[in-house]
Amino acid sequence: MTDQQSTRFERGTDGPKVIVVGVDGSDSSLRAAAYAGGLARRQRALLAVVYVQPVLTAGAALGVPVADTSDEIAEGLISDIRAAAERVKDIFAVRWEFHTFRGDPYNGLVAAADELTADAVVVGASEQAGHRIVGSVAVRLVKAGRWPVTVVP
Repeated sequence: MTDQQSTRFERGTDGPKVIVVGVDGSDSSLRAAAYAGGLARRQRALLAVVYVQPVLTAGAALGVPVADTSDEIAEGLISDIRAAAERVKDIFAVRWEFHTFRGDPYNGLVAAADELTADAVVVGASEQAGHRIVGSVAVRLVKAGRWPVTVVP
């Protein structure tokens, strides 16, 4: 057993207890959040909604208020999620938390899944044409092979 394997937590066999879903406000990420919410409800798992705030040093150098903009996006997402949770609270009960991480989407989701000891990761399919060539965050998460990954179209 390698050092990396010995420090990993042991995953349960009764289904996921913590499901991480990446959201960025895109339609596919919101569909992923809805899917992950249903999965969390059925499994009685904690839904960890994660927004990865981009770190754009070039934008900051040009005077663009990147941190303020990404903070506004995070606040808007959490407002939308709270409103959606409130609308269905009498029908469905889902335990959820909202987390923000900084960095690029792939490394931010990896950090979130590690820190939150995720048993599963759910992401929306990339809506960018270039990702078919270079590879999307979803493909990179699957290739990492550290958690079951569900990609929602």
